Amino acid sequence: MQARDYPFVYTVEVAFRDLDALGHVNHAVYFSYMETARWKYLQRVFEARALQELPIIVAQATCTYRSPAFLGETLLIGVGISRFGNKSFDMVYRLESTDGRLVAEGLTVQVMYDYQAGRTFPVPEDFKARVAAWQKDWRPPAEQ
Repeated sequence: MQARDYPFVYTVEVAFRDLDALGHVNHAVYFSYMETARWKYLQRVFEARALQELPIIVAQATCTYRSPAFLGETLLIGVGISRFGNKSFDMVYRLESTDGRLVAEGLTVQVMYDYQAGRTFPVPEDFKARVAAWQKDWRPPAEQ
């Protein structure tokens, strides 16, 4: 499955500030790429204008590096929600170059969180319904 096959695709150009001393994208920067793609996806699906409209907190983030990315390279970041739990949901990411070379794969676990009450709450059914409507029949790579 290519990044273009995911429910949402975010494009980023590798900037000079993203590089490490060896001239390729620093490992920590991939988490920023995924963070921006996550926000853009959720913003689009839920028509959110501010972060406060999305009551989530990231509980886990992982990234598997497959090949280096370099200055000026354009990366496509495919993102989709792959699992719903009771109070959490998973998002998966595929980062690749425009020629289809796999650069990295990621996973984040988000938990529904009421910041004022300081506690978690179940994923609302309307949240799940909006995601289902947006993603249609898409299945994450492991399930295909």
